[in-house]
Amino acid sequence: MPPILTIARLTILEASRRWLLLALLVLTLVVIGGTGYGFSRLWTISNGGQPLGEVAVHTIASQLLILIAFVFAAVLALSSTLVASPSISGDVESGQVLALLSRPVRRSELVLGKWLGLAVLVLLYSAGAVGLEMIVTNWVTGYLPPHPIQLIAYIGVEGLVLLSLALLMSTRLAGMTGGIIALVMYFIAWIGGIVGGVGTALNNDVLTHIGTASKLLLPTDLLWRGAVYALEPASIVAGFRTAGRALAANPFAATDPPPPAFLLWVVAWLALMVGLTIWSFRRREL
Repeated sequence: MPPILTIARLTILEASRRWLLLALLVLTLVVIGGTGYGFSRLWTISNGGQPLGEVAVHTIASQLLILIAFVFAAVLALSSTLVASPSISGDVESGQVLALLSRPVRRSELVLGKWLGLAVLVLLYSAGAVGLEMIVTNWVTGYLPPHPIQLIAYIGVEGLVLLSLALLMSTRLAGMTGGIIALVMYFIAWIGGIVGGVGTALNNDVLTHIGTASKLLLPTDLLWRGAVYALEPASIVAGFRTAGRALAANPFAATDPPPPAFLLWVVAWLALMVGLTIWSFRRREL
């Protein structure tokens, strides 16, 4: 087996033995079960003495799903940083990395193997959690988001962005320090997206450029807005477009998917982060 795949397998096994992943799995199932029960109660809500119709239930479900997806995205961001930030630094501090590199394993293969193993876990969680939530919602209410595959992809790639950033931090900083920095940057990018939306709504070029710069430096916010767009039914999108720029600052509303040029930038950004991680780890003294 190639060294990269061997390290990826060991990374997955090591992460699977941590209580963090078990707790995350249990809490995710509890959230999905609780939201499923909550969605089932929508049929019992009355409006003027009459129960809500199918269209109203689907509209409410679509907006609640956005909030639930935000929870999953935030949990995935937190988990990605907590798992990735000590991945390399922990092996260096324990001396385990010396045993790995004493074999015919290059530092680049170690980095790529760890990134690949953690990326598999991130994508499995995003596909499993979001997919199961949509299945339960569709079973209870009959509503299915218009773009379920894109939804899973956007949330999964958002997790990969945080994973890549935390792994880069892990080559130079202690696990907790690198994880905190990655999470702070995640929230700064979130706020930057809102600031950029305010600039668009007010036609303020300075604020708009701040938002654009934050999206390029850490492309999590626009990926999130792509997930929001994938969740919104056509009627909601049409209403948002009628409102024009007024909703640009709302992080839970989107009128268009991310442009193809931005998606290409996300791919280039991930490649750049992996390349910087390899370069940084090569220059570190062990």
